[in-house]
Amino acid sequence: MSERVHFAACSPYLWIKGQFVETERGCVSLGVCCSFSAAKSLWKFDRAPVTRLSWRRDSGMAAVVAQSHHIFGLRTGVRNNLLFFDEQTVIFPSGNNCVRYNIDQKWQRFLPGTERSHSMQALAISANRRYLAVAERGEKGTITVYDLQHEQSRKRKVLTGGEVPVQEFVCMAFSPDSKYLLGQAGGPEWTLFYWVWEKHKVMATVKTTSTGPVSQVSFNPQDNTQICVSGNGVFKLFRYAEGALKQCNSVKETQNILSHAWMSEERVIAGTETGRLLVFESGDLRWEMSVTSKASTQEAERRTDRKSEDAPSVPASLPRVTAITAYSKGFACSAGPGTVCLFEKTEEKDNYRRIREIKIPPDPCSNEPSQAEQQEITTLCISPSEETLATSTDRGQLYHITLSSAEMSKGEQAQFEFLSHSFHSSVITGLSICMRKPLIATCSLDHSVRIWNFETNALELYKEFQEESYSVALHPSGLFILVGFSDKIRLMNLLTDDIRTFKEFTVRGCRECAFSHGGHMFAAVNGNVIHIYSTTTFNSILNLKGHNGKVRSIAWSADDSRLVSCGMDGAVYEWNTLSGKRESESVLKSCSYTGVALSPETKSIFAVGSDCTLKEIHDCQILREVVSDDVLYTTVAMTRSGRALFTGTAIGTVRAIKYPLPLQKEWTEYQAHSAPITKMVVTFDDQYLLTVSEDGCLLIWKIIDKEGWGLKRDKEMTYAEEILITKSDLEEKNQIMLELKTRVEELKMENEYQLRLKDMTYNEKIKDLTERFTQQMESLRTENKVLKTETEKQEVAHHEALIEVMERHSKEQQDLESANNQKLMLEYEKYQELQLKSQQMQESYEEKLRQLEDSKVRSLEEITQFYEAKMQEKVLTLGQCQDESWQQAREFEEMTKQMEEDTDRELQDIRVKYERKLREEKETNLRLKGETGVMKKKFSSLQREIDDRNVDIEKLKVEQQKLLAFIKSLEKDILGLKRGIQESHLTIQDKDKLIYDLKKKNQELEKFKFVLDYTVKDLKSKIEPRENDIKELKGQIQEMEGELDQFHKKNTQLELTIANLKLKLKATDKEMHKEMQRVRDVEALVQKFKTDLHNCVGFIQEPKKLKESIRNLYERYVQQSDVVEMVGGVGVDTDIQREYSRQREHLEKNVASLKKKLANETEVHQAVKVKMMKENVFLIKEINDLRKELMVVRTQVHDYEIQVGLNKKNKPKINRDIRMTASAGTATRLEEEAERIIQLQRLELQRLRQELQGQSRTLTPPTPSASTKLPALTT
Repeated sequence: MSERVHFAACSPYLWIKGQFVETERGCVSLGVCCSFSAAKSLWKFDRAPVTRLSWRRDSGMAAVVAQSHHIFGLRTGVRNNLLFFDEQTVIFPSGNNCVRYNIDQKWQRFLPGTERSHSMQALAISANRRYLAVAERGEKGTITVYDLQHEQSRKRKVLTGGEVPVQEFVCMAFSPDSKYLLGQAGGPEWTLFYWVWEKHKVMATVKTTSTGPVSQVSFNPQDNTQICVSGNGVFKLFRYAEGALKQCNSVKETQNILSHAWMSEERVIAGTETGRLLVFESGDLRWEMSVTSKASTQEAERRTDRKSEDAPSVPASLPRVTAITAYSKGFACSAGPGTVCLFEKTEEKDNYRRIREIKIPPDPCSNEPSQAEQQEITTLCISPSEETLATSTDRGQLYHITLSSAEMSKGEQAQFEFLSHSFHSSVITGLSICMRKPLIATCSLDHSVRIWNFETNALELYKEFQEESYSVALHPSGLFILVGFSDKIRLMNLLTDDIRTFKEFTVRGCRECAFSHGGHMFAAVNGNVIHIYSTTTFNSILNLKGHNGKVRSIAWSADDSRLVSCGMDGAVYEWNTLSGKRESESVLKSCSYTGVALSPETKSIFAVGSDCTLKEIHDCQILREVVSDDVLYTTVAMTRSGRALFTGTAIGTVRAIKYPLPLQKEWTEYQAHSAPITKMVVTFDDQYLLTVSEDGCLLIWKIIDKEGWGLKRDKEMTYAEEILITKSDLEEKNQIMLELKTRVEELKMENEYQLRLKDMTYNEKIKDLTERFTQQMESLRTENKVLKTETEKQEVAHHEALIEVMERHSKEQQDLESANNQKLMLEYEKYQELQLKSQQMQESYEEKLRQLEDSKVRSLEEITQFYEAKMQEKVLTLGQCQDESWQQAREFEEMTKQMEEDTDRELQDIRVKYERKLREEKETNLRLKGETGVMKKKFSSLQREIDDRNVDIEKLKVEQQKLLAFIKSLEKDILGLKRGIQESHLTIQDKDKLIYDLKKKNQELEKFKFVLDYTVKDLKSKIEPRENDIKELKGQIQEMEGELDQFHKKNTQLELTIANLKLKLKATDKEMHKEMQRVRDVEALVQKFKTDLHNCVGFIQEPKKLKESIRNLYERYVQQSDVVEMVGGVGVDTDIQREYSRQREHLEKNVASLKKKLANETEVHQAVKVKMMKENVFLIKEINDLRKELMVVRTQVHDYEIQVGLNKKNKPKINRDIRMTASAGTATRLEEEAERIIQLQRLELQRLRQELQGQSRTLTPPTPSASTKLPALTT
């Protein structure tokens, strides 16, 4: 088998097969088909140490591959494990990946960790948010830098300690310009590395401490050369100078500093383990303060008092300042368990005051809600626009809050919210899915059971219990869940907002449980015994005993007829779930099995265990084995299509293996978790693979084939939408809905009453306004006449003034034109003279510039030729020297072979000779350096001359600009004169506009008068047809009432017929019950007779006893009445049966005809009801149209009020005006009458609707279903 070996070397040059190859960005990756040992010997690395050499077997691809889709969980223990990439995206470690998570759109992108890395130590992001540094621990500590702006977040550099042995990097920091990177190595050396990371160059190293751990390193935000390091008894400032990091402060700190942040170029704030904030300026401690207020300290004291009562030996814990982050207004820091404080800068003495306290809210789904408040803040980060504050805790939870809401909530306690969902905080022990819903159930040692949705990638439900949960199983319907605890198993309902227990089983320490595919049974493991229970009766069906060790995994067959189990005793058993017998077995005592899976056709069993192999078992024999290269397999799962197998390993990776299993080692390995994988499941539609691990993370994989498409589904999965809800909850919600409905009705009534009152008040106002308007219209008419006379007079005066102004303007314009023409001619002549001068000067300077450039080019060419000749000579001499050295080396080798006795003496001679030559070469090099220095001086003098010439050219340009400025000033004077002429034109136009506006106002007033007259006539004409419509509507309503009465009568008749039929049915039921009782009595008698007859048969050899027993039988069972019935009862029975069947058929026909009649009547009733509803809708539409027309009229009147400003003083009363007011009064009265009639009609319609609804409820009897039939005759 040929293995593809992948080498990766971080080096700018590589020596490959006798020649140097320059790598792209210092990395090369080549594939060579050879064995691993041969590949090692082929490659020689030079000029830079090899920092990473990895290989993987990749000779064959699996038929199905997995792609990371979504992950739930946070990896704790990583320094700075939450970062903002932009406003909506955060980066955090989860499993063995770094995840980019969009808060708004809920998508995730993955950066997989390095292969074979032991753990992730720290994260850091650059100031420009482009680069991400990830510190990992392996055989050597490494820092990997990723480019986040690249689509796949390409790996840029891998940094190591080089020759310095480094096991891990505990913290990192990028410089403000993102060019430099700090990496703090772990103990015992505690070496700080200062890299130019893009060039993979270590600028300087320094030992920061010798005792305590270092918690944080950072750059000065204004200076790349200044660095701050803090830790246990450590607070040091270093400055990079002359190729080394030198300490520039002399503070000897004794406190344990957990975090720090730069507030300015000289100020640093640090937080300690005892809840103190230390402020340093220029490396010296200026002042310090406590992070807690008096209230919070009292609360902490109370907590510590309670703890001391419970455990007096535990000392009182002070709030630890584990994280600090700065922003423009001040800084945010942690202040004890579950608390973050915001500090703002004050104007006086550059101090800081606490403005807000933000807390983690209690968890309502937990048994102890206050436990969530006791989480310790590990990381704080603020978004780039300083809108959002996010935090991570030591229990693997992520929270965030908008700072604007936190600042606005004055007086209220500001609280964090979950960034995405609540995650598991401990080892996940159980995983299960269901068939009818896209749900995932997980349980963990953090006492919680959580329900996730793999389609929406959301947490549906979770609950915490008092005991640890070891196993979980979802019912195929998705409505029930089985959870195994330390003392019992609980079967629980999945309600809309709760997980509620309804049955408990006494199975202790159940580590494995599973529902059958049909959901009618479930299996639970207790040590080495498997219990099978019925889901419907809750009774124990079978107890499967046979394992000698603990059972670690079980799997049901597709038809639920078989159950496969594996255990620590190295046995894999196949059980028959109907009989409880063992059908097949495979025992390998050298292996402790941990996982088992079945093929879709249930012919093959796949098992993994402690011997690092995947086994395929068929007919009690191990058919194939796939060795895992010394990696322990923990669990196994197979797709429903049977195309691929997935295995989980103890190092947290997932392997995809094609099926049928290959003879050679062929798989695809994926980086998944940071701890052993505990469970693995494939969804029923083969679209997703689910894995959980001891790191507390749930990872959802998208299963795709080689071409990148999802697996074809056999059937399109349609998920159920049913949910469980208890009767009490439903009644409560219905009660709330009824209360709300009644409240809505009350509000409607109140609103209608208020609307009526408003209508009345508005009608009164309209009356007053119309009277006022008529009076004001008369006064306006008189004013209009006066204005007309005044406008005519003004027009005459304006016309005369215009003629005078035009004459004066024409004279002034002629004078100005003649004067300006003379000035323009003079200025134009001056401009031409200046233009000629500037052209001459420009030509002369251009000639001078050309000459200077030519001389410069000539001198440069001469110098370059001279130095090139010299360089060629030196190259030749160097080549000769190299040839001589090669020849001497060959001679030396020959001499060593020939003369072994005289080697010491000859070696000394050769050494002396080469030392002399080296001295000569050094002297020549020094001489050449001196010559190059002289030439550099000459070059600099020429450069100075060129600069002087450039200065002269700039002076000439300045003079030219002055002349241009003078020309521009003259042009401005011309423009000013033109503006004066335009202004005089504008004044004339304004006066024309005034006259035109006055004329327009006159026309508009005449139009308003005409419109008012027309609206009055229109309103009169509209009232009469509306009254006719109302009469027609009343007639229609009366007809509808008559039809309703007819329906009432028909419904009463139908009710009577139904009652008669019910009585007949009851009578037939009674007769049937009597017959059934008689049959039972006869059957009992026959049974007794059979037993007595059986006893008689025992006396078959004794005739006397047989005769007596038969006589006794006859006397006991045969009576005279029975003999009579036997003689003449045959004919009677047949007649009775015939009559009974005839009557039964007659009744069935009657019932069927009545059903048809009832159905027809209900259809007719429904059609009439629909017709009435349509007519009601039509009437309501007409009423709404009338309302709209009323509103239009009202708006016209309102516009009239605004546009016509009326005076109350002039009130001339003319007979024509009185008539108009009278007609307006009658119009308003008619409008009121129409509005009242419409209101009455509306109330009548509401009443009719209510009556219809009540009658429909009473008239719709419970119709018997067509499927119900009379009971069959029993003979």
